[in-house]
Amino acid sequence: MTVPRFRTILYTIVAIVAVAGLADATYLTVQALTGETLSCGGSPDCFRVLGSSYGKVGGIPVALLGALAYFTVFTFATFAAFGYSWAPKFVALIAAAMFLATLWFLYVQAFLLHAYCRYCLFSAALTFLIAGLLIAVPPSRRGSAA
Repeated sequence: MTVPRFRTILYTIVAIVAVAGLADATYLTVQALTGETLSCGGSPDCFRVLGSSYGKVGGIPVALLGALAYFTVFTFATFAAFGYSWAPKFVALIAAAMFLATLWFLYVQAFLLHAYCRYCLFSAALTFLIAGLLIAVPPSRRGSAA
């Protein structure tokens, strides 16, 4: 397998993972905006996490910001998979921001709220997976087509 082909495959996988994250974050956003109680296997922890003061930034649900971030990663990863040379930089930038935000929210759940939201943990796993896949992408050489 050639390096450009391998790079295309990895960016395609990143885009697919981002769609899963988008679905998760969209579900949480709808829950946050409608005020519905989450179905989280009978555990009240999801509501405790999402209903906490950490669940919103400036009145905007964090889940909505996550949905936008996943959509952005999906978009730029798709462009990168099709060989647009500017796209990988944006994918990496957004994924790095998501990774740092995920670390913060894991800290909040573990040490400040002492509660874990399964949907949030799923999102964290997807963000870690995206970061790992992007680390695995071979660097492109200057002047190469992909």
